[in-house]
Amino acid sequence: MNERNPAKRPVRSASLSLWLIILSLLGIVVLSALGAWQLERRVWKLALIDRIEQRIHATPSAMPAPSAWPAINTRDDEYRRISVTGRFLNDRETLVQAVTDYGGGFWVLTPLQTADGAIVLVNRGFVPPDRRDPATRREGNPSGTVSVTGLLRMTEPEGGFLRKNDPHAGRWYSRDVAAIAAARGLPRVAPFFIDADRTPNPGGYPLGGLTVVKFPNNHLIYALTWFGLALMIAGRLWFVARGGMNLRGSARSDSIEVDGGHICARRTGTDAETTVESS
Repeated sequence: MNERNPAKRPVRSASLSLWLIILSLLGIVVLSALGAWQLERRVWKLALIDRIEQRIHATPSAMPAPSAWPAINTRDDEYRRISVTGRFLNDRETLVQAVTDYGGGFWVLTPLQTADGAIVLVNRGFVPPDRRDPATRREGNPSGTVSVTGLLRMTEPEGGFLRKNDPHAGRWYSRDVAAIAAARGLPRVAPFFIDADRTPNPGGYPLGGLTVVKFPNNHLIYALTWFGLALMIAGRLWFVARGGMNLRGSARSDSIEVDGGHICARRTGTDAETTVESS
């Protein structure tokens, strides 16, 4: 029979306990850091929402001139309210698939050429599938000089979710300014497009002003989740540590001594002592 050395068990148990404590403390630190990071993200998101709200309700400014186009960026310019005057190039419009509160259909992106020859794509709004053909909405395609007010939007390259634009087949899933300009042979095109406002178009189509400005802000929930997990681990660690202290504090050992005709039982750690007379 193989005999096990009981002296190794306390060493192995102590080593395991040490690793559990280290991993628990590491988990508490990491989870707390994630919670703090989410709080920082929440502050950033609230500032972003406030900044965008101010932009979309501001007095419209003139569309940036071509000399300013290289400096246009998402942080400083997206959702700025701007206006521009020019002439629509209706024969070069592009339909981009869209899903709105009105159902599925298309965004109508029409190039607008200014007096100096610069071109900007204007998302004039939504049309349902039965209005896809420009002939079904002739009234909404003005040929003269027009003024457009809307929100500056950044280009959407590559395509939509799991769907790439196919210019050769005329299938567009995102408003990719550069790709649309190349497919339509448009020179001097702004690197952004304009989402037209709700100003009604003759005949009712396209339907403008459907821009959805919504930023999810779940960072507080995420922060509370991470802090809650850290607190659970800390509570469990405290419970285990307290149980270990209680176990050490209440440990007892029994001994039996034979003294002449008496048997004495003693339990260390207590005052109890029992004497039994032998027969």
